Amino acid sequence: MKILPALLVVSLCVSLALRARADVTLAPLFSDHAVWQRDKPVPVWGRADAGEKIVAKFAGQSRQTTAGADGRWIVYFEAFPARVEGAELTVTGKNILIVRDIVVGEVWLCSGQSNMEFTVGARQGWQANTRVNNAAAEIAAARWPLVRHVRIAARVADTPADTVATSGWALAAPETVGDFTAVGYFFARDLYQKLGVPIGLVNSSVGGTPVESWLSPVVVASNPAFGFVAERWRQNLAAFPANRAAYEAALAAWTAADAKAKAAAAVAGAKTKPKTDGAKSYAAWSKKNPRPRAPRGPGDGWTPTGLFNGMINPLLPYAIRGALWYQGESNAERATEYRGLFSAMITAWRAHFGQGEFPFYWVSLANYQNSSDATGLTYAALREAQTQTLVLPNTGQALAIDVGNPDDIHPTNKQDVGRRLAMLAKNRVYGLTVDDTGPTFAAIVREGAALRVRFTHASGLIAHDKPVQSLEIAGADKIFHPATAQIERETLLVSAPKVREPVAVRYAWRNAPEANLYNGAGLPAVPFRSEPW
Repeated sequence: MKILPALLVVSLCVSLALRARADVTLAPLFSDHAVWQRDKPVPVWGRADAGEKIVAKFAGQSRQTTAGADGRWIVYFEAFPARVEGAELTVTGKNILIVRDIVVGEVWLCSGQSNMEFTVGARQGWQANTRVNNAAAEIAAARWPLVRHVRIAARVADTPADTVATSGWALAAPETVGDFTAVGYFFARDLYQKLGVPIGLVNSSVGGTPVESWLSPVVVASNPAFGFVAERWRQNLAAFPANRAAYEAALAAWTAADAKAKAAAAVAGAKTKPKTDGAKSYAAWSKKNPRPRAPRGPGDGWTPTGLFNGMINPLLPYAIRGALWYQGESNAERATEYRGLFSAMITAWRAHFGQGEFPFYWVSLANYQNSSDATGLTYAALREAQTQTLVLPNTGQALAIDVGNPDDIHPTNKQDVGRRLAMLAKNRVYGLTVDDTGPTFAAIVREGAALRVRFTHASGLIAHDKPVQSLEIAGADKIFHPATAQIERETLLVSAPKVREPVAVRYAWRNAPEANLYNGAGLPAVPFRSEPW
């Protein structure tokens, strides 16, 4: 009597396992409320049993295929026009899948590190005490059901993965928008108000990660110039056991000191008025004694190619209009590498998606005073590398040099950043003629003891609130001195009393400069140096 139930259980488990293998499945982006890209062929794919016949239907089109020997299948629908009314995708194999409320519009991939991951209003993790400007009002006003967002779960993989977990597609509403990428949301909201078509955001970002993590393995393996990426990580892994032991010892010592500091602060708070004095003393101690940082090791987000493998490859070849990128802070200490790595990443992503040279727009890093940088120039150099990457076709950058917080790597004014990215898209993709770039250095001409700086995109050149700040010039000795300037039409005439024979000029060439030069469209001038000193 005891054996029969056990046999029944085994039989049932085998039956369920066979059924699970037989079920046709869809890639994770194909879920309720999805946004598909208009005016492009739309690939839809998934898994099934080898040789299983698959039929997919959507909006009057029907496609069929047969799963390959590895169980993979894919069909391509002909391009659809924009569609604001949701429709159903039906996929039939040995089972039937129905995906509801799919709309057709514009799809943008949002990627990078924490400033792209930064949400509109989520109070969790590292962002527990940080929200965008006017977060409560922004959340309450978020009633845009055709602006939709899907979050790709963070995943590091050693080899290219073909699936990944997602949050599912969410419609922008007060109950949901708090979890949207803030930069992406303000970009999408601006576009939707102009275009009137659905906007989909695929948010695949991870805070505190370098560009190397987002590189395709093909790039690293095929380009000998990037051998240093793999070698540096190999050395890091070799040192990891010792670094881990040192970290654990340091953490134990810090934990004990932290407890002691908290106890002392509590005593001080009880004896003084106001009691906040104790909290202030602990805050001061914490600032001087930060918690030790765990070393990078196996499975870490810094693993070269690890985030491409785990979070980009599973999205291929989803139809998209373009990509938005906000990253670079984690590469600031090695800015000289960035242009090559970043350019290679963009080129590889375009090749992997197989949709041509789609628009790729990024955010030039905001003003931030990196305390670990003694020269105060690492962010300046990183911004320069970003600007140099504009030589790639169909690229653009939105500046944040004037909207950051020198004391916070995560500026809360994401509205202007999203708006400036949207200006690029509106002008270059959607044919809405708008200014999308601030004054950009073109050339210098010597005029006596001054340098005349010429720009492009400088119509209406103006300095806000005060004379032009953050200007420096140098002579042949390459020593820069603070300078002043006169605005003459679309040029600057720059001079400094200590430099009688100037040969070079730079503007906003610091980690956290005061940048107050704009064009008539209100877009900030791109930081520059005329000579690569």
